[in-house]
Amino acid sequence: MENNNSSLVEFGTSFQSKVIASCLTDTMFLQTIMEVLEPEYFESDSNKWLVKEIHNYFIKYKTTPTLEAIKIAIDDVENDVLKISVVEALKDAWRHREATDLQFVQEKTLEFCKNQVIKSAIMESVTLLENQNYDGIKTVIDTAMKAGTAVDIGHDYNVGIEERLTKSTRVTIKTPWDITNDIMDGGLGEGELGVVVAPAGVGKTWLLQSIAAGAIKRGFTVVHYTLELNETYVGLRYDTVFSGITTQNIKFQKDEVKKIIDSLEGRMVIKYYPTRSATVNTLSAHLKQLELKNIKPDMVIVDYADILRDNSGMREVRHQLGAVYEDLRGLAGEFKVPIWTASQANRSALEEEVIEATKIAEAYSKIMIADFVLSISRKAEDKLSHTARCHIIKNRFGIDGVTYPMSMNTNLGQIEIYESTTQPGKEQQGKMDNSEEFKRQLLASKYNDMKQSDVDGFE
Repeated sequence: MENNNSSLVEFGTSFQSKVIASCLTDTMFLQTIMEVLEPEYFESDSNKWLVKEIHNYFIKYKTTPTLEAIKIAIDDVENDVLKISVVEALKDAWRHREATDLQFVQEKTLEFCKNQVIKSAIMESVTLLENQNYDGIKTVIDTAMKAGTAVDIGHDYNVGIEERLTKSTRVTIKTPWDITNDIMDGGLGEGELGVVVAPAGVGKTWLLQSIAAGAIKRGFTVVHYTLELNETYVGLRYDTVFSGITTQNIKFQKDEVKKIIDSLEGRMVIKYYPTRSATVNTLSAHLKQLELKNIKPDMVIVDYADILRDNSGMREVRHQLGAVYEDLRGLAGEFKVPIWTASQANRSALEEEVIEATKIAEAYSKIMIADFVLSISRKAEDKLSHTARCHIIKNRFGIDGVTYPMSMNTNLGQIEIYESTTQPGKEQQGKMDNSEEFKRQLLASKYNDMKQSDVDGFE
């Protein structure tokens, strides 16, 4: 057996099993480590055999081997003693595939392997130095320093046509509304940023919560960062979204609400940070903490990005916000999740029929960075009739510049977006077109409901 300093033996048998577990389940890790991971680094012959087989499979198929493939290869092992030990080693590795410290194991393994490569390069450089081959030394050292870096040459356009035309290039999570899913080509995807724009008090948070609730109903895990409202109150609002019961009445219907929440297929974590106290780095650190607890989000909600703290050091607000949105989209890419957030519209947008890009506070940088931007316009009379307008400001995946009617009852947490040509869409549009008349009738009704004695008092 080799010196412990040149093998993974120093880390123990459990550690070695976790390395193999990572090679069996994490394609990105395998792609990174295979160049520098040697079978000789492992203590047992069975683990050495597994590493060789995983390496051969990856070279041929460019992905992690399936258990079935490994089992077929095991059947071909002629040495019965080795075959039995390989089966046991495989079982042991598979039991570790959900270990909470796999990320630590992967980082330490990569560090160890890269050090071995550098050590070998230094030893080789001694001979080259004796021969005064300085160019050779430079090449050897440069190659060693680059070892263990994931190699991705990109998409070969000319040879990748079959994959490009037959496979979906985006992994998306749908919104609760068919019309937005259609124009977004399935919803918001991994590494993408969606922004909801509206003035204060119009319903940005409610719409974000509706998007999150739709994902949870379909079995996804959502992390919701709240920078204004406390965690308990945000939770109560989600109770309303799921149940259709007002936050004021939930306490009287606790059993009904609890039954609904217990039936949900997905999971949610709500985390509060005071306004301007958190940066995107803060969110990243929290997401990594969750991963250590085996909580891997499928979607992240940030309510809302404009009140995250910028750490770029830029003085102008528009540059600060631009940096925040860039970091937020980077966060989406880092964790391979869609991120939905909200942005404040200018005060002048309060009475706008449709909120365009020019009404977004510090609009340009946000729109440039985001993948999908929609606005909600909702005048005072629209609130009375529980209507609103959804306008697509930007859409990387399809059409934009279109407006759709909405029903929006924030008391019950119920939001719908309609295609204008459908009957429900026409009904909502009719409500908006007659909103002034609706307002007049509502006031008249309230007047007529007053007691006669109250009216007499004015005479």
